[in-house]
Amino acid sequence: MNQDFDVQEELKKLPKKPGVYIMHDADDTILYVGKAVNLHNRVRSYFKENIGRGPQIDKMVSLIARFEYIVTDSELEALVLENNLIKEYAPKYNTLLKDDKTYPYIKVTLGEEFPRIVMVRQMKKDKAKYFGPFTNGGVKETIDLINKLYLLRTCNRKLPKEIGKERPCLNYHINQCCAPCLGGVSQEEYAKRIEQAIEFLNGKQQPIIKELKEKMQAASENMEFEEAMKYRDLIENIKKVSESQKMSDNVGEDKDIIALAIDGNETVVQVFFLRNGKLIGREHFYMTQIEEPLADKILTSFVKQFYAGTPFIPREIMLQEPIEDMELVESWLTSRKGTRVHLRVPQKGAKEKLVDLAARNAQLVLSQDRERIRREEGRTIGAVKEIEELLGIGPLTRMEAFDISNTSGFANVGSMVVYEKGKPKRSDYRKFRMKTVAGPDDYACMHEVLTRRFQHGLDEREELKNAENGMEEQFGSFTKFPDLLLMDGGRGQVNIALQVLEELDISIPVCGMVKDDNHRTRGLYFNNMELPIDRNSEGFKLITRIQDEAHRFAITYHRSLRSKVQVHSVLEEIPGVGPSRRKALMKYFKSIEEMRAANVDTLLEVPGITTKVAEKIYAFFQQAHETDAEES
Repeated sequence: MNQDFDVQEELKKLPKKPGVYIMHDADDTILYVGKAVNLHNRVRSYFKENIGRGPQIDKMVSLIARFEYIVTDSELEALVLENNLIKEYAPKYNTLLKDDKTYPYIKVTLGEEFPRIVMVRQMKKDKAKYFGPFTNGGVKETIDLINKLYLLRTCNRKLPKEIGKERPCLNYHINQCCAPCLGGVSQEEYAKRIEQAIEFLNGKQQPIIKELKEKMQAASENMEFEEAMKYRDLIENIKKVSESQKMSDNVGEDKDIIALAIDGNETVVQVFFLRNGKLIGREHFYMTQIEEPLADKILTSFVKQFYAGTPFIPREIMLQEPIEDMELVESWLTSRKGTRVHLRVPQKGAKEKLVDLAARNAQLVLSQDRERIRREEGRTIGAVKEIEELLGIGPLTRMEAFDISNTSGFANVGSMVVYEKGKPKRSDYRKFRMKTVAGPDDYACMHEVLTRRFQHGLDEREELKNAENGMEEQFGSFTKFPDLLLMDGGRGQVNIALQVLEELDISIPVCGMVKDDNHRTRGLYFNNMELPIDRNSEGFKLITRIQDEAHRFAITYHRSLRSKVQVHSVLEEIPGVGPSRRKALMKYFKSIEEMRAANVDTLLEVPGITTKVAEKIYAFFQQAHETDAEES
């Protein structure tokens, strides 16, 4: 906090230019972020008395200890900057979109000579063709089905440059790829397959259904019943996909319909997604607001925050009522999309009925989900607040927990689990295999894990400083440090963590989870004290979930390593099975039991396994099975 900051003096210095202003409290926490056409007039208005802005805003103003501002060249630039700052800092007195959802698209990589069909969550301006976004799941199943129907490649090889350089993958051996990597299909023939796949995605599924029915009938007449069943299953899968997904290209009549329902300080916004004239899905979003709930202000905040984060912007957005800065927001959306975007408030006809329908759905969600939302928030955000109060620190946005697993020192592994706002963030989970510790030494293992985790983070931060703009996405989750470290143990584990942090000159609170005789958490060890915690509280339940999750993640990784070692050691005893074949077998079969149960034909499906070798493997396991039976 700057003790020399004089609000009245700083108000006199405000420029009469567009920009963004940021309000801070005495602890330097950001209270509010706003934009202005004229910073001088807008910021000064907060410090005038009796202007009827409501008790909540009056309370916010009473907390302002200082403000800062950023001048921009235009109001449009100010809008974009305001959006980015709100997303980064989530100020208490801004109206905030609570959901952070991204929707999947199906992408056909037409920029490649042998295109693939993949799922993505960002739509870029490239040569690819996109379908979606989809809000009701089933995207992966759809892609899998299309790849099976048209035998398309799923690998990342650079073709035709790498044709013939490597062995084909498993999909070729099980007849689910036409193997362009081997030169088994010309570029022209492969392009026809892609065209058919695009037709399928456009909703034209009848031709392929007709073709499959003919093949099923022919196979049945030839008494090839297994083959006939395969075609029958494909037909059923196509019908399921057709029912669950209304595929459409990103051309034609693309619209979003947006309406809301308000009850006190709770708001639900409902969005209907129309693509190519078809309603492909709907989603609802929760908004939190401090000031008096005014529909136009909430809609304004929603539109700006939602379309700043979604990769697809439709050509028309229909709103329940006009929003603030309508022309400015329209210009911003147009610049983001690259083509004209219209914001409209329909007054009559079918369009108005769609908006009314969205509003009724929002009201329904608000009334039905209120209790569930409160329970969920109690389990997550509420539980975090309880932990903050118990420890006397906060805010605890991100917590990381660590655990070690081994069997008598064999295959020492460590786990790192991450919780943000009381919910697991599995994309940031990490696992570690010990490099420097041999034998059952949990403290040494924890020292190595924490050192590697935070040193990696420091290295990434240093690289980020030197990175060019737009390079940030290349760096991982280690860059973000936790607000609290949770150790799966008491004083000893906490001291190890504090030692590592001191060695790396990092300041992070560390809390131990003290266990009872049944290995269940009974309290928290923090600042050299054991703090009792109410076993019935949501905070205790969250701590227990985090502890169990760290333990589960470590155990799962340890078991997988142990299983691989066991399989590898067994395979070493089989004549003719060298390192490359061992690797192929371990990749193909999930367990030693599955490999033991395989017949010769199944073994032949593994890349690199010849008939002679398959027979040796089969004979080895048969002999081992007979020996086991005799011993028992």
